Amino acid sequence: MNNKYFPLDKIKLEELIQKYPTPFYIYDEGAIIDNVRRIKAAFSVFPSYKNHFAVKALPNPYILKILAAQGFGADCASFPELLLADAAGMQGEDVMLTSNETPANEYNAAMKNGAVINLDDFSHIEFLEKNCGLPQLISMRYNPGPIKEGNVIIGKPEEAKYGLTHEQIIRGYSLLKEKGVKRFALHTMVASNELSVPYHIETARMLFELAVEVLNKTGIRLEFINLGGGVGIPYHPDQEAVDYNVLVDGIQKAYNEILIPAGLVPMGIRTEWGRVVTGPYGWLVTRAVHKKEIYRNYIALDASMADLMRPALYGAYHHITIPGKENAPLTETYDVVGSLCENNDKFAIQRQLPKILTTAEITSTDVEGAGDFVVIHDAGAHGRAMGFNYNGKLRCGELLLRTDGSVVQIRRPETAEDYFATLDIGGVEEFLGGTK
Repeated sequence: MNNKYFPLDKIKLEELIQKYPTPFYIYDEGAIIDNVRRIKAAFSVFPSYKNHFAVKALPNPYILKILAAQGFGADCASFPELLLADAAGMQGEDVMLTSNETPANEYNAAMKNGAVINLDDFSHIEFLEKNCGLPQLISMRYNPGPIKEGNVIIGKPEEAKYGLTHEQIIRGYSLLKEKGVKRFALHTMVASNELSVPYHIETARMLFELAVEVLNKTGIRLEFINLGGGVGIPYHPDQEAVDYNVLVDGIQKAYNEILIPAGLVPMGIRTEWGRVVTGPYGWLVTRAVHKKEIYRNYIALDASMADLMRPALYGAYHHITIPGKENAPLTETYDVVGSLCENNDKFAIQRQLPKILTTAEITSTDVEGAGDFVVIHDAGAHGRAMGFNYNGKLRCGELLLRTDGSVVQIRRPETAEDYFATLDIGGVEEFLGGTK
């Protein structure tokens, strides 16, 4: 059983919202650092290891600086993500550009910063050479097609738009070698949020075997293999977290069985883990505003799917707790919803929870203050990052719980001025009648 925790109690939340009203994301710096150290310790069995944190999971330079200080690099998929990595001190080959359908300006930016370019298509060899020239180190992304099963989120590899086929990978390495490239790497990403340890070990074995084939057919000795991301987190309380040591034991066994006899050691090992690094250590903190009782009972929050869209997009489960009522009986069944004009704006459907008090229910004769806090767990990756502005909703801010117990704002909430900033409608304050 995975016990969900939240680092602040109701009293501390009440103090915090005097300065930072809900909704907001909050991340636990100490927990993230402890997790990073566990990952590094597990992978220390390899001669060379680096995790390139998937910036798309949590694109905030404060978080990236914390990870950089622990020796992590960055995996980027766009020009702005390259800028974020650079601002956080992640530079050179600590950064990988693993984008797809990549425009020339993004390749140019990666080349300028000395980042590792991870090609996603065979045709991009010529495109890169024509627009930027070829760097001395190039990685390529492998799509194994039907020989490897995908999972629910990322789908079947043969139906995915990512990567090169087996035949294209071999041909691609040969062509790059002919064109004077001296250093080579291999990458894949075939699943997302996958908790099966054997699945990830099988992926490593597949890449190690491909590395041997590349050597035999092209004479190229790969410098490192990037096992990709995809390691999941236990969103549901009855799921168990991936044991890093068990995972690495399996990968090391495949490494020793396949790469050592082929003379391909030492081989660098890379990953691009994002979700598993920060996901369990971030929460969306909201407040219950309204209660609606029709064919079902609804609790409406001051956040919406514009702040966290995973439940609406994937039907994803996110655990919910009510600070101050952690041990209260689960007597009620609610759909927990936001205020977006979309019927799938739901954080939970028919979820058993304690009785929740809303702001709208509070009168002068009731308890003082606003409605109950509602904490949505495991929101530290692919949460705020996937926010949007449909219905003109303004995305919430982000806070960081420091190791000394203090809390700092690392991204302010959006304002109406932010929303209108890209529209040529005259002065925003004038448009809004002088109010923000």
